Amino acid sequence: MSSKNWLAAISAAFIMAGLAQAAPPLEAFGRLPSTSHMTMSPNGDLIAFAKETPAQRIIIVYSFSAKKPIAMIRQADQKLRDLEWADDRHLLITASTTAVPRKFWGKRGEYSMAQSYDVQTNKSLMMLDHVAVTGDANIETMNVIAGPPQPRVIDGKTYVFVAGYYYVSQIGRLGLFRIDLDSGEAKLVAGRFSTNAQDWLVDAAGTVVAEASYDEMAERWKAMVYRNGVASPGVEVPASSEWPSLEGLSEDGSGIVVRLPGTENGEVYQQIALSNGAKTIWHNGETNFSGLVVDARTGRIAGGVRSSDREEYDFVDPQLQTMWNSIKGAFKTATDVKVVSWSADKKKAVLKVFGPEFGNVYYVLDLNTHKADPLGPIYDGIEDVAEVKWIDYKAADGRKIPAYLTLPPGRDPKNLPLIVLPHGGPHARDYPGFDWWSQALAARGYVVLQPQFRGSGGFGKEWLEAGFGEFGKKMQTDLSDGVRALAAQGLIDPKRVCIVGASYGGYAALAGATLDTGVYRCAVSVAGLSDLKAQLNNWHWPLNRTDARGERIWGRYLNIEDPSDPKLADVSPVKHVDRVSIPILLIHGRDDTVVPFGQSSGMADALKAAGKPYEFVVLKAEDHWLSSSETRLQMLETTVKFLESHNPPQ
Repeated sequence: MSSKNWLAAISAAFIMAGLAQAAPPLEAFGRLPSTSHMTMSPNGDLIAFAKETPAQRIIIVYSFSAKKPIAMIRQADQKLRDLEWADDRHLLITASTTAVPRKFWGKRGEYSMAQSYDVQTNKSLMMLDHVAVTGDANIETMNVIAGPPQPRVIDGKTYVFVAGYYYVSQIGRLGLFRIDLDSGEAKLVAGRFSTNAQDWLVDAAGTVVAEASYDEMAERWKAMVYRNGVASPGVEVPASSEWPSLEGLSEDGSGIVVRLPGTENGEVYQQIALSNGAKTIWHNGETNFSGLVVDARTGRIAGGVRSSDREEYDFVDPQLQTMWNSIKGAFKTATDVKVVSWSADKKKAVLKVFGPEFGNVYYVLDLNTHKADPLGPIYDGIEDVAEVKWIDYKAADGRKIPAYLTLPPGRDPKNLPLIVLPHGGPHARDYPGFDWWSQALAARGYVVLQPQFRGSGGFGKEWLEAGFGEFGKKMQTDLSDGVRALAAQGLIDPKRVCIVGASYGGYAALAGATLDTGVYRCAVSVAGLSDLKAQLNNWHWPLNRTDARGERIWGRYLNIEDPSDPKLADVSPVKHVDRVSIPILLIHGRDDTVVPFGQSSGMADALKAAGKPYEFVVLKAEDHWLSSSETRLQMLETTVKFLESHNPPQ
């Protein structure tokens, strides 16, 4: 059986292939991916992935050698966030839930948990499940993890290192635990006496080699290096609203690599030798990476990723670079290719391939046979995808704004309707590849513009800081300048433009109806901010005593010192409903722990009192990230119906 057809053999209920169609139904886009989180075992024989059906989500483990699935794990109500192999036997499953911590004090939030599933015994082990820590009878853990599990093989036995919360006399702290995947025994290996520690690096042998901490009083971040179990200074930098980080070990394991506050053009990666603490610029440290690739099983950096029109990898591992060169040669015409997972010998890999000639498909690459075979579409029912272009245009002040532009299939690119779809954050960005929301809108006949406005992350320090003080101002007009640029080209009809977004993008949609008016025919805000004073108060203002960088960066965006600043009213949409002249759709999940539900319900109340046209849709039991198929589809169907009513695509 060829790998192209293997998934069809699992069962009729899990068939991934669908019939090609000119306009896939909204359900195909709105539901969670039919197949996701695909990951390859170290020996290259097993792949694990999540399969979404209307009734349930199942994790499937498939063996290439046996040509059949060897395990199926049913997911309950938890939201799957990641799959990773610890070894050829243990599959690590990370999920989250919206809850109030049981037994210990804490606010309602999104909490992550991890378990190990043994594919040989079909037994699961929940990590840190309120267990007493070995050797510390008075320490109890919370069943929550604070970072990705890091598997290591020590003397032939597999352990997982993971950051988690523990309590001493009801006082919570963050520590690093080593967990035996066979017995479940947990040992606190770092963070026992530190109140500021936030992250650790563990080498391939299971030795803790670095610890990062943050001092809120001094507003400084530092990394300590461990040599023979003794801590010594590594690097310390000011970080009032920056996030330096431990990235991983160098490719040969002789040092650690840290990411420091960036220059105008990008991040700075510094290498610190474990032998003597010598500091040098990591040899690839001047490349403007959007992120680094780290081998999950060794902690060593394998390379970096640059993202613009497509993702481009620069691997420092020669074998992986050879693999990437083969991938580029095989998929020259693809819009984007992502390396998802690879075998320990670096001869096999799982890829995500996207483009009009390919659709949005998982592939398996085998350098032994020099073949790349499709495993199946990521979304059932979507085989034809819209073209995505990387463009730029000039803002009113001359600044060049990069953006992704998605074009509706089969339509003459002239005088088309436009949807402006700004990302969340705002210190985030969009990435190349398949975007379900923009693809769904393009399939209905709309051009979709995703501007990477000033203040977005991932484009260097200067670009981020260009947004400081421009919240609701130039960050907003960067969007409408894109409308004007596309209209000048004749691509879109400036009279048929709406703005849609979620989180900060939802704020931008409301600002398009209240602050930067006269551009849009309608606005859709999903979990958007409307009252900035209330939002800042919700985010622990006055400042968090442990780490207030999140509050400070918002202060810099808004150019304020505290939420009583009257300038907040100037850029809060809820304070300017009198200026609304277009219909607004508000959508919000009841379980949102990032942007409170009241941000939308308060806006709805203000619009109602002012007699303005609006609709308000409540997503029951939904979080900030639209993690449920049912409510994600509800959001999309409601949005498209609203757009087609107020801005018809034809």
